Amino acid sequence: MPSPDENAGDKEILDNASAGNLNPSDIQGEQLNEGLGDKGHPDQMDMGADEEMVTIADPLESFNRAMFVFNDRFYFWVLKPVAQGYNMVFPEVVRVSVDNFFFNLRFPIRFVNFLLQADLKGASIESGRFGINTTVGIVGFFDPASSEKMRLMKQDTDLGLTLARYGIGHGFYIDWPVLGPSSPRDSVGMAGDYFLDPVSYVPPWYATLGIRSYEVVNDTSLRLGDYESLKEAAIDPYISLRDAYVQYRNKGMKGRKARHQVPAATPAE
Repeated sequence: MPSPDENAGDKEILDNASAGNLNPSDIQGEQLNEGLGDKGHPDQMDMGADEEMVTIADPLESFNRAMFVFNDRFYFWVLKPVAQGYNMVFPEVVRVSVDNFFFNLRFPIRFVNFLLQADLKGASIESGRFGINTTVGIVGFFDPASSEKMRLMKQDTDLGLTLARYGIGHGFYIDWPVLGPSSPRDSVGMAGDYFLDPVSYVPPWYATLGIRSYEVVNDTSLRLGDYESLKEAAIDPYISLRDAYVQYRNKGMKGRKARHQVPAATPAE
């Protein structure tokens, strides 16, 4: 469903970090920023000199379009108004800190999946980030690990990308109600990541639902306007959202190594 600064950026929806918890503004924020060209138009994908356009089968298009309309209306009629009201109450610095907290809380998802991908560097960075941000960063509300001194930048992965690492393709496109863009592979990944998410174990079940809903509202409040920009620029917003989703997920695997690299220190002048 539709649901942006250096501190809050680098998030991958896909949390919604994981692919399964995407909503309209998740796709717009991170996925569109990576998938669209310089002009921000859905038809101008910035694929690079050596990349090919990646497509996905859509045999359920009629169902998916109906779900797109449902999610679109849910965003404009419910989620956006709530996020706007939330914006008026809490300043951006608070909302960014909440965003940092939830990102840090989902350390187990990233750490385990980096191990499953045999990516020891990614796992070690996650361990370092979690240790620093949980202690110095006050249980993750701040992100000192990304500072110029620490240089442990945010990274993201999930079970869907782990399955992709072992050659499992998307299959076909699915637009789930509320959850938004996905595929059979990423839907399985979402289910698996559920058991690694500490929020899943907060009793009773409605407390978990409340926490997840609050996270979505907070995340949406940091991305207001992104989904609207997509709709204004797109000839067919449904196709644009679908293409942005698959391009982003494809880049999630190819671009991860670049995100692991630590910037070289700038020599003193």
